[in-house]
Amino acid sequence: MGNNLGKASTRWARDYVFDILSELGIHYIFGVPGTNEIPIIDGTSYPENEVEYIECLHENIALGAAMGSARMTGLPGVLVVHVTPGIAHSIGNLFNAARSQVPLVILCCQQQNELVTQEPLLASNLVDLARQYTKWAHEVRAAEELPLVLQRAFKEAMAAPNGPVFVSIPWEFTMREIGPDDRIKGITRISSHFTGDPQSIAQVATALKEAKNPIIIAGDAVGYANAWPEIQRLAELIGAPVMLQTFSSVANFPNDDSHWQGELPGTQQGVQNVFKTHDVAFLCGFSNQAQITIFKYSDGALIPPSVRQFYLSNNIWDIGKNYFGEAAVFGDVKATLPLINALVGNAPSGAAAARNAELLKLAAQRRAQWDDYFVKALAAPNIMAVVIAQALREEIKQRSLEKKFVYVHEAVSDPAPFQYLLPFGTQGAAPISYYCVGGGSLGWSMPASLGIKLSKQGWQAIDAEFVVNAVGDGSSLFYPQTWWTAAHRKLAVLYIITNNHEYHTLQSGLQQLVKSYGSAPGYEWHPKDNNTDPSYLRIQSPVMDFVAIGKALGGLAGEVVTTPEQVKAAVRRGMDHVLHLQQAYILDMRTAQNPPPPPSMAVSANGQAGAPLQPALNVFHQQSKLLNANAANAVSSGDNDNTPVIF
Repeated sequence: MGNNLGKASTRWARDYVFDILSELGIHYIFGVPGTNEIPIIDGTSYPENEVEYIECLHENIALGAAMGSARMTGLPGVLVVHVTPGIAHSIGNLFNAARSQVPLVILCCQQQNELVTQEPLLASNLVDLARQYTKWAHEVRAAEELPLVLQRAFKEAMAAPNGPVFVSIPWEFTMREIGPDDRIKGITRISSHFTGDPQSIAQVATALKEAKNPIIIAGDAVGYANAWPEIQRLAELIGAPVMLQTFSSVANFPNDDSHWQGELPGTQQGVQNVFKTHDVAFLCGFSNQAQITIFKYSDGALIPPSVRQFYLSNNIWDIGKNYFGEAAVFGDVKATLPLINALVGNAPSGAAAARNAELLKLAAQRRAQWDDYFVKALAAPNIMAVVIAQALREEIKQRSLEKKFVYVHEAVSDPAPFQYLLPFGTQGAAPISYYCVGGGSLGWSMPASLGIKLSKQGWQAIDAEFVVNAVGDGSSLFYPQTWWTAAHRKLAVLYIITNNHEYHTLQSGLQQLVKSYGSAPGYEWHPKDNNTDPSYLRIQSPVMDFVAIGKALGGLAGEVVTTPEQVKAAVRRGMDHVLHLQQAYILDMRTAQNPPPPPSMAVSANGQAGAPLQPALNVFHQQSKLLNANAANAVSSGDNDNTPVIF
C-alpha cells in the first residue's frame, strides 16, 4: 500500500464521525489534546469536513463549552476526551448536562484494545465512570461496529428527553482504513412532537378548569419545547400563578407576564408554603423536583397531600416520580398544551378572570417595589446585583439587543435581580436567552459561554451577538483557563465577576445547617464558637485580581468596579469592547466590603447599615415579604426565598 500522507481521498474509520457531523450540520468538536485522540482531531484539518477543533485547557471546560453549543443549536455538542483522567475531569459538567437534559456525544479514546486487559497506563473501565450520568454508555467491541455505535449514540442524544451519551473507542480503531463508499447511511431522527393520550388530556383539562386555586410549575421541558405562548395561554385561561423549577436551565416562562412568580424556593418550608393554599397543581415539564438542601420527613412532604397533582412531560421518569398524580400525560409540551387549552375553554371563567386581575395588580406592586429597591441600592456603600442587572437591562434595550443576547447565569448568591430585570420576555427574548443548569456543580458557566458564542445563531430565533456571563468569584476560580480559549478563538464575551470575596452560598448553607440541626435532639451541632462566618468560607488574604488573571491567561482587558455609581459606565464600556472590538472583557464587580460582613449580620463591623431587603419575586404567595413603609432601614436576612442554596 502506498503512502497516504495528507491525502483526503483516503478514508479512515474516524471519518464516520465527520460523516455524521456533516449530515447534522455540527461544526465544532471540543476537547483537550491527547495522543489517543489525534486521529479524530486530525480530521478537523481537512477543510471539506467543515469542522473546527476547539482546544480547551481542561476537559470540564471542553464539556461545558459543548453544552453551550448544544443549547444554542439544539444539536448534540460533541467532544473528545482522553482515557481515564479525561472523562474523570469531565464528571462535574457531565452531571450538570444529565440533570439539565443537554444533548452531548462524548467520544473517549481508550487505550489499545489488545492491551486494555493488562491494565496499561491511564486505562480503566471508562464506561462505568460515565454510565451514571448518561443516557447510554458503551465501549466499542470491534472496529466493524463503529458505524452502528455512532448512529445509535447520536440518535439517542437527540431523542426526547435529550441527554449525554458516552462512547469509548480503542484508539487504533479510529485509524482503520475503510473504503470510499463505507459510510453511515444516516442518523435516525425521532420526532419530539408527539401528543398525549386523549383520555388523560381530558382529565387534566377538567381538573384545571374546575380548580378553585390552581398553580402551574413550569419545568425545563417547557423552555426546551419553546412553549411560552402555549403555557401563557393556559395560565390566562385558569388564572394561575406560574412558578419555575428551582435552578431552571432555561427561562421557562416569560418574566414580563404577570403570572410569572420566579423560581420555587430552596427550602422545604418554602416549597410547602407555595403549594399549601392551592387545590390543584399542574406540574408541566417539571424535572428537578427536589432542589432543596435539607429535608425532614417529620416536617411533611414538599407538596402537601391536600394538593391534587397533574402532570405533563416528555420524560416518563419525571412523571409522578415523587408523588402520586391523578392524571399523567406523556407527551411533548408544545404539541400537547394546545389540546389541553382547547378543552379548558375559550375564555377565563369569572373566578379565573378575578385571579388574573389580582396577579396583574401584584405584578405592578412588585415592579414599584423593585424600582424602590434599585434606588436604595444605588445609595448603598457596596455594589449590589440589582445595580448590575439594571445596567445590563438598560444597555440591552438601548442597543436593541433583545433578540440578540444570551445571559449565562452562575451568580448563584443573588440570582433574582438578573432573572427579573433582564428582558426575558415576549418582546424579544426566547427561553434559551437564559442559560443555567439544574445540576449545581460549579464552574460550568464560563466554559458554556465559549460554545454559545461560537454557535452565533440560536435555534429559537435568537442569536448570540451579545453574550454576558455573570459568575461568582468562587465559581469563576474553578476554570479561569477558559479565558485562554476565549482569547485564542477571539470569542467576545462580557464576563461579570460578582466578587464578594467569599463562598456566600456556603455561608447561607451553613446558616441553614445550624437552623435545622443546632437544636435538634441527637445533633445540637454548631460550628466552633457558634461562628457562622468561618475563615475557610472566605476568598481573601490575598484577594483575587480577576483582571490580572484574565490578562495573564489570554491578554484580556478589564477593570475593577468598586462602587454602585461606577457600574453603569463600566457595563457600557464592557459592552462597547465586546461588541465593537470583538474581544472578551472582564468586569470585576466588588459586590461586598473587603472583608464583607457575614450574611447574618444586620450591620457591618464599622456600623454602616447593611443592604436593603430584596423584594420577593413570588408576590402571589409572599406578599408579606414585599418592602413596606417601615422597610427603609431593613437589611438582608440572608434567608431569602429568591436565593436557593447550593451546598
